[in-house]
Amino acid sequence: MEKIFTAQSTVGEIVTLFPKASDLFKTYKIDFCCGGNRPLCDVLTEKQLEVDVILQQLQSMYEKSLEKVEKNWLDVPHTELIEHIIQTHHQFLLEELPKLTPYVTKVARVHGPTQTHLIQVHQLFHELKIELEQHLMKEEKDVFPLIIQFEKHPTEENRQMMIRAIEELIAEHEHAGDIIKNIREITNDFTPPVDACGTYRLVYNRLEALEDDLFTHIHLENNILFPRILTE
Repeated sequence: MEKIFTAQSTVGEIVTLFPKASDLFKTYKIDFCCGGNRPLCDVLTEKQLEVDVILQQLQSMYEKSLEKVEKNWLDVPHTELIEHIIQTHHQFLLEELPKLTPYVTKVARVHGPTQTHLIQVHQLFHELKIELEQHLMKEEKDVFPLIIQFEKHPTEENRQMMIRAIEELIAEHEHAGDIIKNIREITNDFTPPVDACGTYRLVYNRLEALEDDLFTHIHLENNILFPRILTE
């Protein structure tokens, strides 16, 4: 694959193209906000870090983010689809939600007094975070085991328990979807102001990535997994 980042790429350019790079920069205490206009090589040299090593880490992270699973999920057993949902989408949320939280809070604290919509974004994001964390636990500990149990033992009792659990999940999906849609509307389709700082842009980029993954996650459950089960 073509190298996306070079030693001359500025820190800000890298995070704009690949928002998840901010996690790596945070690890090495690299300022991608106020110092975002500096070339990566200058920053790394100043910190006595190996340029080639950091570039390789960035490239690997970027390539991994582009990996797509090409599979017809209609043709796999329930257990395989559930495992994919947990390993891909649940894992993404469990990693991304706590990492994004301090950035959302920082932007609301710094810019919220003059841009009050950011206070709303902060409130909605934290509402979404709490709901999703509880939702993931319910899926993994309660509902998915019910589905697997029904697949192995399709009794009427198991079916009724599973249907009630699925109906709850669908309602929760709708509410989570409404929250992220509200965030999109408030942020003007995740479009930051022209003079927005790096952290401000980072938050909008990662909120949009969160929305994308969440909608794929909900699609796999609402449109593939649950209908297959309920029509059996």
